[in-house]
Amino acid sequence: MLPVQKPTHTYRTLEEIRQRKEELAEQISSDSTRFSTLWHDAFTSKENATKGEHIASLISKGFVAFDAFLMVRKLMKTYGFLTSFSKKKKRK
Repeated sequence: MLPVQKPTHTYRTLEEIRQRKEELAEQISSDSTRFSTLWHDAFTSKENATKGEHIASLISKGFVAFDAFLMVRKLMKTYGFLTSFSKKKKRK
C-alpha cells in the first residue's frame, strides 16, 4: 500500500501559522476527548445488563477463551522446539 500524501499548506504570514496552530490544538483536544470516552466505554461493564445479555457475554467470553487455548496449543505444537516446553524423548 502506498503512503497517503497529505496536502501541504503554504503559509505566508505569522497570523496564518497561529490560526493553523489553533485549529490543530482544537482538533487534538476533540480527538482526545473522543478517545477517552471510547476507552472508558470499552472497559466499563454495563451494570444494567439483562439476563440474556449476561448469558451472551459469558458465551462470547467462553468462545474467546477456547479460541485462545487452541491457538496456544497450535503454536506450541508448531514452535515448541524453541522452548523447553517441547516433548522430551522417552528413554528406553
